[in-house]
Amino acid sequence: MMAIYYALSFLISFLIVYLLIPPLGKLAFRLDFVDKPRKDVERKIHRDPIPLTAGFAIFAGFAATYLVFSSHMSGQMFAILGGSLLLLFIGTVDDWYKTQGKDFPALPKFIVQLSAAVIVYFSGITFDGFYNPFSGEFVGLPVWLQFILTIMWIFGVTTVINFSDGMDGLAGGLSSISAVTLFIVAIVKGQSESALMAIILVGVSAAYLRYNKPPAKVFMGDAGATFLGFILGVIALDGAFKQATVLSLFIPILALGVPIFDNVFVVARRFLQGKPIYQADASQAHYRLLRAGLKPKQVVAFLYLISVCFSLSSIILLLLNV
Repeated sequence: MMAIYYALSFLISFLIVYLLIPPLGKLAFRLDFVDKPRKDVERKIHRDPIPLTAGFAIFAGFAATYLVFSSHMSGQMFAILGGSLLLLFIGTVDDWYKTQGKDFPALPKFIVQLSAAVIVYFSGITFDGFYNPFSGEFVGLPVWLQFILTIMWIFGVTTVINFSDGMDGLAGGLSSISAVTLFIVAIVKGQSESALMAIILVGVSAAYLRYNKPPAKVFMGDAGATFLGFILGVIALDGAFKQATVLSLFIPILALGVPIFDNVFVVARRFLQGKPIYQADASQAHYRLLRAGLKPKQVVAFLYLISVCFSLSSIILLLLNV
């Protein structure tokens, strides 16, 4: 019965996004809400204007399916959707600036992303501690530390997924792989609400990839990428981090391994070079691989493979029950 429930959640979320993207793309051209090629920006490797409206379809597909299939309306549900709307709004503003060939200031984005994480924290979705693998006792964290770690995790995952959105099919594919992994983790742990969110995220990401695979016909922009990262962070907190031991804390980190480890390296490098850590550049792994001579499709396939390896490692760690 649960298998049908999850299959329908996946199918409906997929269809909503799949059907919404084409008309939203046409609207984007009418409104000139498109990402234009810029020869002066190394990251802009596409040749034609691309609609930036897929993020709206992704949010609509997730929100509608979640509202229909969730077993109960709760403050946590509305906190998740409320935080998502904040990110969709500020991401859309950022994307609009891009259509004008301008850069939106980092501070407003920073404040709004932190605010979305705070809303989720106060709804009760927190990292509150872990189990001692030797004694079996729960080690509760002080409230102030719970707050800091929860906000850092949600904000961090939101940011790294956004930073990874630099090539056709990359962020959507990595998000799909991570969501499948977190779905498996939630199923094994018997966490139906986290499993539901994860399988819906797989559905919306897969539908988006139908249009974003190379050569991309649509982009999700900052609005969509930050939304995907935000939901992945929340799923991990509400699922994989619950009832976790010291070692199993690495399960969600490995599930999101490629964007996390790549962007930790990028941020550290920018910091050491005295550059603003939030300013976009071409230092992510996919750009480095391009400069090394790989073709775009080869880069994406390679990073997918590494992501699958990380995800398999996290599932093995889960099954070891350590």
